[in-house]
Amino acid sequence: MTTDNIPCIEEQMAARPVELSAGWAELLRPRHLASTITLCLGVALFAFNEFFISTALPTAVEDLGGAALLSWAFTLYLVFAIIGGMVAANLKQRFGARNTLLVSAIIFIAGTVSATFATDMTQVLAGRLLQGAGEGIVAALCYALIPELFPPRLVPKVFGAEAIVWALAAFSGPLVAGGLTEHLSWRAAFFVSIPVAALFILLVLCIVPHGVSGLQKAPSIPFARLASAGFGILMISLSGAVGSTAPMALLLSGAMVVLTAVVYLDRRSANRVLPKAAFTADKAVGTGLWVVLLMPLAQAAGTVFLVYSLQHLWQLGPTAAGALSAVMAISWSLTAIVVASLPSLALRNRIMLAGPVLLLAGLAAVMAAIGSGALWLVLPGQVMIGAGFGTSWGTISQLMMDVSTDSERDRTSAMLPTLQSAGYAIGAAFFGLIANVMGFGETASGETIRQAMFVVFVTGCAIAAVSVFFGLRTGSLARRQARS
Repeated sequence: MTTDNIPCIEEQMAARPVELSAGWAELLRPRHLASTITLCLGVALFAFNEFFISTALPTAVEDLGGAALLSWAFTLYLVFAIIGGMVAANLKQRFGARNTLLVSAIIFIAGTVSATFATDMTQVLAGRLLQGAGEGIVAALCYALIPELFPPRLVPKVFGAEAIVWALAAFSGPLVAGGLTEHLSWRAAFFVSIPVAALFILLVLCIVPHGVSGLQKAPSIPFARLASAGFGILMISLSGAVGSTAPMALLLSGAMVVLTAVVYLDRRSANRVLPKAAFTADKAVGTGLWVVLLMPLAQAAGTVFLVYSLQHLWQLGPTAAGALSAVMAISWSLTAIVVASLPSLALRNRIMLAGPVLLLAGLAAVMAAIGSGALWLVLPGQVMIGAGFGTSWGTISQLMMDVSTDSERDRTSAMLPTLQSAGYAIGAAFFGLIANVMGFGETASGETIRQAMFVVFVTGCAIAAVSVFFGLRTGSLARRQARS
């Protein structure tokens, strides 16, 4: 196969009939155990660090001062994580996966040390910037390495294992961080990531081979496009911090213009950051990346506002509201494990198409609960939202790798976690703007809150419906591409 040939999925399945019977236990065999632990640790660094920092940071602000800088601790991390994810494929091509992972993990550790031993908030911000840059690259390369470290039959199970990691982080992350912060110090909660990152470095040294994968001469890093993309994401993040509607709308509009220009210029460049077909409508890679972006964007309506709605519309306590919110993560993980256990790739690809549909149905159920006051609808809504991601996320990630050319597979793989983060960021800002337009605020009446949340979830349903369209088109284009 030449580097520009696209693999035929159906031919791959026919050529490896024995591989379809692989089970979960194979991930734990000596041949794959170290690789499984390494990639899961790379994801865990991102997932647990997010929950540890978000739980402990308010206490750090009380200790160090600088409450006005609190939002920047999250903004800088997000912006540099996305930039790191965008440049990860170029760095892998230039320096090799092993060297890039090692340096990125060291940068992450340096950032964590800076935040852990900070004496003021500016040092915390510097640490968060380094954490974001390091972890953005690590997460992107952990996706890119999946097809290199595992045979195709095990790829869906690796995604299932990573879903388990996210579920553990969602439940135990706040609990552990809260316990450490309360009984020891917020610095202890920050410090936990350091030994995990050190173990990750040791595993990378053991399992990731030397060498630079890709072209003999790597292209230059397109700093201008990366800086522009970072500026666009920064504008989106800042839009959530302004108080009035007009500046929010202006920042979001400006961000969309900047990001659209980045995609356009990147597509015309010989030195691309994105896959060539990214966000097009006539290639499976393009439509699939739309699904990867739009599903978390739509679900951000629940991420941002569900717990608040449960507490203020139904007067649930924090524990009950948090438990209902966590149902989505449980459903995601359980569904991902079931789907990853299916022996047939063709069956998983067909089931994948149900993911955006389940997301739409789940958001519609929550919307109906808000409109009617029927609290019981929230539970099945959360189950369906989680099942939507669990049904489609791992499979569409594998499909994106399969339909990419050999020369672009790293770019495509690296964009998967990057677009997921971007989707949540854009969604949080966009739904915040909608809520503000509808009069949402601390002094808003219960009825105003209900109307604002109803419109938010209606809009989430509309975005999910667009993801259904792109999901169906991705399946159709992938099948057509496999037959060509």
